[in-house]
Amino acid sequence: MSYDKKIAIINDFCGFGRCSIAVALPIISSLKIQCCPIPTSIFSNHTGYDSFYYTDFTKHMYNYINEWKKLDLKFDAVLTGFLANVKQIEIVKYFFENFKNTVKIVDPVMGDNGKLYSTYSDDLAKKMKELVCLADILTPNLTEACILTNTKYNKNISNNELNLICDKLSSLGPKKIVISGIERQEYIENFIYEQGNKYQIIKEQKMYGCRSGTGDVFSSIIAADIVNNMDFTLSVKHASAFIAKCLKTTNDLNLPSTDGICFENHLHEIGDIINYENSKN
Repeated sequence: MSYDKKIAIINDFCGFGRCSIAVALPIISSLKIQCCPIPTSIFSNHTGYDSFYYTDFTKHMYNYINEWKKLDLKFDAVLTGFLANVKQIEIVKYFFENFKNTVKIVDPVMGDNGKLYSTYSDDLAKKMKELVCLADILTPNLTEACILTNTKYNKNISNNELNLICDKLSSLGPKKIVISGIERQEYIENFIYEQGNKYQIIKEQKMYGCRSGTGDVFSSIIAADIVNNMDFTLSVKHASAFIAKCLKTTNDLNLPSTDGICFENHLHEIGDIINYENSKN
């Protein structure tokens, strides 16, 4: 008997700026998987704008999840993103406990460029380690990987140092890790770590500036590919190639940096990127 694959997304909803759930829904759906969101917060637009309206969804989350429990829903994977407070860490753990046999992908959205986001507290960053311990797959950027391992941030970090960071993270729980968006001269690199295997590096030319929501596109593709039984390294290639293509289009359209990346123009070919990457090997 066939069934439709499902991924639960625990993340914020952002009305404008191409971030979070607003990105995950179309990306995961285009990869033929049902995307089922649980909002952690609601933003009128992301925090990169001069002002924004924000509502914390914490008090609603247990009731929301419990309705899914009553329905006896099943999910192939769960992907976590922005969490607004320490209590939401406990809520995510509650979800993990009550929805078994799901692949747990944790995107520890905490900071960038060596600093925590303004919406994040030190207590919340420390508490995030509890989710790392429960994750099967972890998708931090370099800042987040350093924070989680108490490593001093160094944008010129060596591959051996990255491997040591991943060893520390993997000893907590996750068997697969990708540290994304590492800037190396003319390249953006993704450092892939799988327990028991030598690390691998996937890189794309760095032709355009950083944009909001890129990490959400990346983690959404990784989550969907895992559910679709794709090899982890090929999945990272898939995500990297798709983002590079979208960034070029965004640059060609001369969109403001706060508007995120124009992925909509390429959704129809998101599955074809897999074949494109296979042909390059």
